[in-house]
Amino acid sequence: MAGTGLFFEDLELGQRASFAKTITEADILLFAGISGDTNPVHIDAEAASRTVFKERIAHGMLSASLISTVLGTRLPGPGTIYLSQNLRFRAPVRIGATVTATVEVTGLDPDRKRAILRTVCTVEGKPVIEGDATVMVPSRDG
Repeated sequence: MAGTGLFFEDLELGQRASFAKTITEADILLFAGISGDTNPVHIDAEAASRTVFKERIAHGMLSASLISTVLGTRLPGPGTIYLSQNLRFRAPVRIGATVTATVEVTGLDPDRKRAILRTVCTVEGKPVIEGDATVMVPSRDG
């Protein structure tokens, strides 16, 4: 184990890990403050009521950040370096929804110690974000 994470040599195709979090109003307001994204659809109920969503929704990147949680703490875990990520936003996340981020190893590059992972965030089993990530994983060889 690298810290408490896996080494590249421990990874296998099909390995999966998840992290779930219920999105609160405080999460949205804190994310707006940290990111500077004060789009009214996230922070102004009256303005959001006039949108296609009819109510405030969480920042897409707030939900997407849960993927980073999985990569950095569970699979592969500590020592993992994010190299790339593509995201397709499929549905909004509303206040009070529980988002589950799941990653699955879909490819391994032994020469470069890279792992390719399918990434998905779901709410009640339905995808809200889908994508793929490439990460660099610590090796026993150093």
